[in-house]
Amino acid sequence: MSEETQAQPAEAKHPEELPKVEEILEALKVVKDPEIPVNVVDLGLIYNVHVHPNGVVDIEMTLTAIGCPVQDMIKADAELAVLKVPGVKGVNVDFVWSPPWTPARMTEEGKKQLRMLGFNV
Repeated sequence: MSEETQAQPAEAKHPEELPKVEEILEALKVVKDPEIPVNVVDLGLIYNVHVHPNGVVDIEMTLTAIGCPVQDMIKADAELAVLKVPGVKGVNVDFVWSPPWTPARMTEEGKKQLRMLGFNV
């Protein structure tokens, strides 16, 4: 058989690219603390995001107070938001309490949003 008539191998599929930390943070911006109308990223609640080679994302985050009554809801919202990012195969959200959250961790955008609502930050 000549080279021209041989069957060509199917084009190799590229494995799905891993999501970038920036994409994960952007996805987390839909998650809000219901008591403070600012997303968890701009509140400074996200401490660490790690994307593993298998597409699993580990997130270390905190809350504004230990014993927050909506902790489970925020965790579920974060997991659902990150699972929508292409390439994410799983999400682990762990709450950490050290260092404790302070308003100093907020982004300028988060502070601006709170000032517009009458908060003094």
